[in-house]
Amino acid sequence: MGNKILHKAETRGYANHGWLDSYHTFSFAKYYDPERVHFGTLRVLNDDTIEAGMGFGTHPHDNMEIITIPLEGDLAHKDNMGNASVIRYGDVQVMSAGKGITHSEFNSNSDKRTKLLQIWVFPNKRDVIPRYDQITLSQEDRHNKLQQILSPNEDDEGVWIYQNAWFHLGKFDKNIEVKYNRKSKENGIYVFVISGDISVDEQELNARDGLGIRDTESIILKANNDSEFLIMEIPMENNMT
Repeated sequence: MGNKILHKAETRGYANHGWLDSYHTFSFAKYYDPERVHFGTLRVLNDDTIEAGMGFGTHPHDNMEIITIPLEGDLAHKDNMGNASVIRYGDVQVMSAGKGITHSEFNSNSDKRTKLLQIWVFPNKRDVIPRYDQITLSQEDRHNKLQQILSPNEDDEGVWIYQNAWFHLGKFDKNIEVKYNRKSKENGIYVFVISGDISVDEQELNARDGLGIRDTESIILKANNDSEFLIMEIPMENNMT
């Protein structure tokens, strides 16, 4: 296994805004740790819980690939490109902020919380025309196998972004094992455990732990109990042009 960095769940930044409960794997907003600004082009990994009927008012982004993965409940999205939609568990949403977008995100339910992962990746092209997309995935396609949810290619499985990156989700039964082969030699791999306990090359990880690995061609991942996890393969150098 290559060089690795372990981010235990309890070491993450934390902010409670009343309506929003947010854990930050990397520096974000008022949480700053010079050792945890990014992992390669992976800039933000936020683990958010939004109270019923609450959300983020209209706010801007630019030159960032923004991926939202709902874990529980529903999230209503509106933006200045005319998109208005609701994303749910099983969906993946992507925005290429490019030259600049504004959007809002709200928990559309009055009686339950919404939980989600929001991920920011530096793009490889600056000032592109902003774009939005969302897809609904089959839960069965991640049961005891890796389901590709993101790639650099428009015609490939999942959503696509302006970056040489691939994301996979897995929902594994206890003792199921898989080998993940890196697709690009410039890339590192970051594994985030959504639930359960897994081992990555014998490094034990628990729920909400993250592990970044550089300089490795493959990893062996094993579910120590029923588990769900996200594998993010991203370039280690900022290649924006």
